[in-house]
Amino acid sequence: MKEINIISQSSAITLTFITCILFAIIGIIYSKKYRGINNYLVANRTVGIFSLTTSFVASALGTWILFGPASAATWGGIGAVIGYALGTAFPLFILIYVGKKIRKSYSKARTLIEVIRIRFGLNLFKLILFLSVFYMTIFLIAEVTAVSILVNYISGTDLWITSFIIIICSLIYTLYGGLRASIFTDNIQFIVFGILLLISFSYLISINNEFSFEYIKTNKPELLSIKYLPNFTAGLTFFIAVAATNLFHQGNWQRVYAAKNHKILKNSLILSFFIIVPIVFVMGFSGLIAVSKNSNIFPDLAFFSLLLKENIWIISFIILLLAISLTISSIDTLINAISSLIIVDVNKLLKFKGDYLNFSKKIVLILSLIVFFVASEGFSILYLFLLADLFCCAAVLTIFYSFYDKSIKEKNAYISIIIGLLIGLLLFPSPDFSKSILIGILIPVHYFPVFITKSLLFLSFLFATFFPILTWKMR
Repeated sequence: MKEINIISQSSAITLTFITCILFAIIGIIYSKKYRGINNYLVANRTVGIFSLTTSFVASALGTWILFGPASAATWGGIGAVIGYALGTAFPLFILIYVGKKIRKSYSKARTLIEVIRIRFGLNLFKLILFLSVFYMTIFLIAEVTAVSILVNYISGTDLWITSFIIIICSLIYTLYGGLRASIFTDNIQFIVFGILLLISFSYLISINNEFSFEYIKTNKPELLSIKYLPNFTAGLTFFIAVAATNLFHQGNWQRVYAAKNHKILKNSLILSFFIIVPIVFVMGFSGLIAVSKNSNIFPDLAFFSLLLKENIWIISFIILLLAISLTISSIDTLINAISSLIIVDVNKLLKFKGDYLNFSKKIVLILSLIVFFVASEGFSILYLFLLADLFCCAAVLTIFYSFYDKSIKEKNAYISIIIGLLIGLLLFPSPDFSKSILIGILIPVHYFPVFITKSLLFLSFLFATFFPILTWKMR
């Protein structure tokens, strides 16, 4: 990836450090008056509609929105754009109903994993606990990788420098103030990145007269065509993948329990839905425009190829501040979510007498070291997300349907998830999307029709998500 060096490394590092440290200071000062484990885990269940709405949005819209939707659109067409937008927001509607049921049936619970333990038992509880921590760790890696790649692209700054600053500052205030600190800083971050997104979108449209469906129809008509297969397969893939993972995001469940009452929860989820959908859609649409202008565009940087084409330093400054705000709003949620799982759920496994709050902080620090080293390598952002998404897809229908159908027993649920995961992994494509373990490695590609070899990602998510249904009634 070629660097454009619009601003200097020292300026980029200074901006990153000042922004991160300001959020850390704000988070610490605010959370000083809200101590105790209930504030740390569920903000004492007293959060109102404004804070809950901004926190849901800020937690959902990490740096990935600057990369993922546009990247997917370059090959998945309008279907990928719609699938990404609806997949990101649709779980919020699901949480209105499932959240109400779980808040009512398990009123004293603080995590989704805790509810699963009560509903099923320890074996499935261990599996979902592992899947959740794995998914959120991958999410952390992808978020830190994304912002590090962007800073490197604009200024040439080494990936490890940005990764180090972002992780350390986020850890400082999140491990100190917990959910209270995360929600309060989300309020500020929402306002900051909301304003910056409006500025970015306005500027993007003003300098690109081609920002329209007509331009895409003229240059890349297949991206809008109903005859273009990826418009369907990519759209469904991203809808399934993103929706499933958001339902297993412990940060969302913390906020479900943190709401003052169900009316506030319902209204904030509806508001969040209508804020998130247009933002993600516009980001994806920029990818359609970018690839219509240049077929050889680097997918992860499709959005920036349009916005930064004039090499104006003030726009680069805005983009960096936007990316940093988005990143911190997302990863402080992930850090606190992982910490809460360790505090509430890991003690059911280890059962040692000690301070689980401090123990959780040590585990999070170890995971953060892993995140730092992996993020410094700059792996594909979209591919990292997709791998984490697959794990959640294998479990989503079994787990959430079981809250309504009590006939699904722990053994059935466990087997169904493992089978779904194995089938999904067998079909999950390699990083270049040319083959999978089953198709291309175990069995040569030429034995399969073109539809299958060109739709590996779609098929892996489809089978991982829906095949487990066949095993629910097994004895």
